[in-house]
Amino acid sequence: QVHLVESGGGLAEPVGSLRLSCAASGRIFRINPMGWYRQAPAKERELVANITSDGLPNTADYVKGRFTTSKDNAKNTVYLQINSLKPEETAVYYCNVKGAYWSGSVTRSFDSWGQGTQVTVSS
Repeated sequence: QVHLVESGGGLAEPVGSLRLSCAASGRIFRINPMGWYRQAPAKERELVANITSDGLPNTADYVKGRFTTSKDNAKNTVYLQINSLKPEETAVYYCNVKGAYWSGSVTRSFDSWGQGTQVTVSS
């Protein structure tokens, strides 16, 4: 299957910045898309942003202009640059990657989630 490892979360002050990373590994055939979700306490998980294999970003309106997603195809890594953080954006941020992987001589689809990284916005 495909394994995801996230990094970059932590504590930030309001209007501060963080950069999250998520690296995918395994017998990957194709990735599309890579992206980020978040889940705040007592709330449902919501899409933050994702990016297609062609590099087209899709960013949620509530973070547009402050959050930017990018990727490094050679490293199978997706990034989330978070700027101007708000306290209400304290949440666990999850990486999500979809695509196909090699299983023997055939490919199979996958939809993998990272372990989550805590982002806490507080002064």
